Amino acid sequence: MTVLSFVIALVGFGLVAPIVGCLLAGLDRKITARLQGRVGPPILQPYYDVRKLLAKDNVSVNHFQDFYVAMSLFMAILAGVLFFAGGNFLLVVFIITLSTLFLIVAAYSSRSPFAEIGAEREIIQVMSYEPLVILMTIAYFLAVRSFDVSAVLTLSQPIIISLPLVFVAFLFVLTIKLRKSPFDLSYSHHAHQELVKGITTEMSGRTLAMVEVTHWYENVLFMSWVGLFLVWGSWIGVLVAIIVALAIYFLEILIDNNFARVKWQAMLKWSWLVTLVFCTVNIVVLMIVS
Repeated sequence: MTVLSFVIALVGFGLVAPIVGCLLAGLDRKITARLQGRVGPPILQPYYDVRKLLAKDNVSVNHFQDFYVAMSLFMAILAGVLFFAGGNFLLVVFIITLSTLFLIVAAYSSRSPFAEIGAEREIIQVMSYEPLVILMTIAYFLAVRSFDVSAVLTLSQPIIISLPLVFVAFLFVLTIKLRKSPFDLSYSHHAHQELVKGITTEMSGRTLAMVEVTHWYENVLFMSWVGLFLVWGSWIGVLVAIIVALAIYFLEILIDNNFARVKWQAMLKWSWLVTLVFCTVNIVVLMIVS
C-alpha cells in the first residue's frame, strides 16, 4: 500500500461508497416491498430519510453517545479505505470490528434498558461471526501468502478455487453482518420484526443519521469481501466479482423476507458449527496440498 493508493482509496471509497450503499439500501426496500405485494418507497428513500434526520434537532442522551457513534463511522470509513488501498486484510478486520464495538458502547452509554438489550444482542452477534472472520483471514494468508489485499491482483486464478468452503461459511455469517433475518437480533432495518429499534432505541437526529451512513459503508465493505474471493490478475475478475456480489445481495434480501428471527442460542450454535466444520476442513486441506 502506497501513499498514492491510500489517497485514491480515501477519495473513492469516502465519496462513492455511501452512494452505492444508499442505492443498495433503497433497492433492498423496493424488492422487499414487491415481495410483500406492495409498491414500496422510491430507491432514494434512504437518502431522504438521512437528510430528514440531519435536519432535526440533535437530541442526544449525552455527548459521549455522539462521540462513540462518530468513531464508529470513522472506523468503518478507515476500514474501507485500507481495504481498497490494498492494505493489510487482518488490520481491516480488526478496525471494522472496532467500529461495531464503538456502536455497542454508544448504546450502553444511554443507560436505556431497551438499548442495553440491543447492545447485548450485538455482542452475541459479534461472538457468532468473529471466529469465522478470523479464520477467513488465516485461510486468505495461506492461499495468497500475504495479508495484503492487493496480493490477489497478482494471482492467476481467484482464491475461491482454493477456499470454496471458507467462502460458503462466510456467506452464512454474512447474513449476521448485514443484520438480516433470521439473524437480525440487535437491529432490524425493517419494521417487520419489532417496534423498539434495539441498539438504536435512544438515538435520533444526526446521531441516528450517522448510524445509517455507517451501515452504508459497512454493506459496501462486506460485499467487497465477497468480491475478494473472485478477483485475480485480470479486469474480468473485477466484473465477475461485482456481478456475483450483487447476486448474493439479492439472495440476502430473499432470505431476509422468508425466514423469521431465531433465538440467539440457535444463531451462536449454527454459526460456530459452520465455522468450525467448513473453515477447519478447508484450511487443513489447503495446508496439506500446499
